[in-house]
Amino acid sequence: MSSTASFPGFLIIISGIFFLSFQSFAQDRPPNIILIMADDLGVETIGSYGGTSYQTPFIDAMAAQGAKFENAFAQPLCTPSRVQIMTGQYNVRNYTVFGQLDRSQTTFAKLLKDAGYKTAIAGKWQLGKESDSPQHFGFEESCLWQHMLGATDKNGNDTRYSNPVLEINGVPKHFDGGQFSTDITSDFLIDFMEKNKDQPFFAYYPMIITHCPFVPTPDSKDWDPSSPGSPTYKGDPQYFGDMVAYMDKTVGKIIAKVEEMGLSEETIIIFTGDNGTDQPIVSSYRGKDYPGGKKFTTENGIHVPLVVKWKGKIDSGIQNEDLIDFSDFLPTLLDLAGIKAVHGIPLDGVSFMPQLMGKEGNPRNWIYSWYSRNGDLESLQEFVWNKEYKLYKTGEFFNIQDDWLEEDPLDLKGLDRQGKKAFKTLTKALSKFEGIR
Repeated sequence: MSSTASFPGFLIIISGIFFLSFQSFAQDRPPNIILIMADDLGVETIGSYGGTSYQTPFIDAMAAQGAKFENAFAQPLCTPSRVQIMTGQYNVRNYTVFGQLDRSQTTFAKLLKDAGYKTAIAGKWQLGKESDSPQHFGFEESCLWQHMLGATDKNGNDTRYSNPVLEINGVPKHFDGGQFSTDITSDFLIDFMEKNKDQPFFAYYPMIITHCPFVPTPDSKDWDPSSPGSPTYKGDPQYFGDMVAYMDKTVGKIIAKVEEMGLSEETIIIFTGDNGTDQPIVSSYRGKDYPGGKKFTTENGIHVPLVVKWKGKIDSGIQNEDLIDFSDFLPTLLDLAGIKAVHGIPLDGVSFMPQLMGKEGNPRNWIYSWYSRNGDLESLQEFVWNKEYKLYKTGEFFNIQDDWLEEDPLDLKGLDRQGKKAFKTLTKALSKFEGIR
């Protein structure tokens, strides 16, 4: 696998050393950064995006008070998305197999730590079972589910929600006092923020919730604090709404803590989801039924919310239509931190910090995806898209505005002028990634 190919205007390979160059908005120190990523949460679940099935008042308030991106996209599944967001590279360069991040890779946590940030992660790991894996990738503190241990206990009960089994800085701990993992992991990050409030910190919160099994939360009427965990993988879909509400409440809890510490103007808070909502969930979105599409490459598998709040720095009510993908997060975080040069790391991402500040920036013309759950070529789906059209390496071409579930490939011989132009542009974009793997 090559990591040195150069794509003018898109792939950025920057040589140099770390140094900090604070922007005009910077104060005495670079901003704290909190990145929250809900698990299996598509765009249709959020009220401010047009979802009407669930209550998400805290995320909706974030969107009203900051920036909301209408066209943000992840990979169709958790590990591919996590590798991409943490490294700023498309999976074609560095994805190995489900549940792993190649230890040769450099993550946003490592870069921020080297630039003087205190760093922590809490939530779901699933990126390598080595005991030092989070620390190896730049997180000084960690509180994680599915780090070294599996997803179920000896009786086959899921260990992620009620009375969970978590690993704190690599040490397993079975919580058996009626705790809920979302509370434990958010409290861990809040404690980390309080300890480091006098210096720049990076708190990464890849949430465990709202992934199945769908189970009662502590706010559910039938919450059972003695539950050993769901005996089935999916649980009961009737609880998905409760889980969305609890996820949203936890986002609000973190925002409230930042405000309580007096750090709202020094802290940027980012919220997104790692892929589409799981099946069999069907939600109401902008007046239509919207089935969960996790693991599929259609819109409902990859279209995710992205809202960003930074009091006093990001104007209220920004609604941005630019294309954003998960490779864009790393260069954006570096821009926000004032890290202006990084040695020899290939980045596919484009910083969207200018858009946060109300500027035009460098909007994408298209997004690329190399998606294979286990890294094998046999199941590979490779495709590129813009706001209107999507082209697969197989040659299938769709108008995704009219056919968002991609049920009717376009006849290439019958394309109109706009379709022909898009097909040419997207074909050229696909060719940029030939020969990398």
